[in-house]
Amino acid sequence: MRPRRYPGGVTFPVVGMVGGGQLARMTHEAGIPLGIRFKLLSDTPQDSAAQVVGDVVVGDYRDLDTLRDFARGCDVITFDHEHVPTAHLRALEADGIPVRPGPDALVHAQDKGVMRAKLTEIGMPCPRHRIVTDPADVVAFAAEGAADASSDGFPVVLKTVRGGYDGKGVWVVRTAEEAAEAAEPFRAGVPVLAEEKVDFVRELAANVVRSPHGQAVAYPVVESQQVDGVCDTVIAPAPGLAPGLALHAEEMALRIAKELGVVGHLAVELFETADGRVLVNELAMRPHNSGHWTQDGAITSQFANHVRAVLDLPLGDPRPRAPWTVMCNVLGGDYPDMYSAYLHCMARDPGLKIHMYGKDVKPGRKVGHVNTYGDDLADVLERARHAAGYLKGTITE
Repeated sequence: MRPRRYPGGVTFPVVGMVGGGQLARMTHEAGIPLGIRFKLLSDTPQDSAAQVVGDVVVGDYRDLDTLRDFARGCDVITFDHEHVPTAHLRALEADGIPVRPGPDALVHAQDKGVMRAKLTEIGMPCPRHRIVTDPADVVAFAAEGAADASSDGFPVVLKTVRGGYDGKGVWVVRTAEEAAEAAEPFRAGVPVLAEEKVDFVRELAANVVRSPHGQAVAYPVVESQQVDGVCDTVIAPAPGLAPGLALHAEEMALRIAKELGVVGHLAVELFETADGRVLVNELAMRPHNSGHWTQDGAITSQFANHVRAVLDLPLGDPRPRAPWTVMCNVLGGDYPDMYSAYLHCMARDPGLKIHMYGKDVKPGRKVGHVNTYGDDLADVLERARHAAGYLKGTITE
């Protein structure tokens, strides 16, 4: 790594972050104590990270010339989203700019079809799946999984292979008629992945970080609770998870990171089934909502370890600071005055950690999160949910 020289002769590297959302904002915050300089490519000057990073370039990450101009003066490029075209990332690598995670790894988080094919190749347990070409193909896929002659195999989950997140680009179809009604992606020529609808007990997430020379760390496996397809609550560690299954999930995530050549943070979203298995649902190669608890609940946060990894620095300790940590997302509601709301929350609970993203409050929009930690799970959970509800306006006392 070739560090840049500060005025006065101090040398520290420059991290180029593509994307100006809250993940970039919090990653920048984690790099400040390390003396790391950040350069940001943001869609607008109002984006969450653009409000706090000193060196901001406003431009379109989909334009190769813009991306190349931005990369000049950076020692490494990383991301707060997975949408940069793969060909552009290869062009940056050809220019001699380290890209972490690289295009060969990142494509598995960009394209769900590629991801499923690779995970199957390396023997990772996944839901039954297939690329489908039209509604009739969806019906055929469903029938292939029918338990007996009296079943049609529905429901089936349909996903666009690229671009979906937080429940977007995902449909559950329960009948052949609903499959026909979901025909718009097929008419648009968008590749669609069909998957069995897993009858899972709960959703888990295994977060790991890997450096270029192969050092890797694993955080405790967490339970991730979703509401309307959006992460609502994360409990660390996952309550009641059998130690052997927790270790198995961590080992799976570490192996996926190694096999795919991931550099940086990897979140492996999992289904826990009633028969004691875990299946891989999704991958994210960046800091992830299921790891936000680590800001206050781990010795080294996911954001700090992501910075360390992309710079090939020694990774930090991922162990938790307290027996339990709970993260609750703060979604916008009809109550926009969050400033007075969080004054109330701070006064009510001095141990509460509030993280706001600098976003305009809109119904359903992620505008922040809260972390609580302690020895008693019921208490920690109640404190986090109360604060998130009060900030949203659904709780008024």
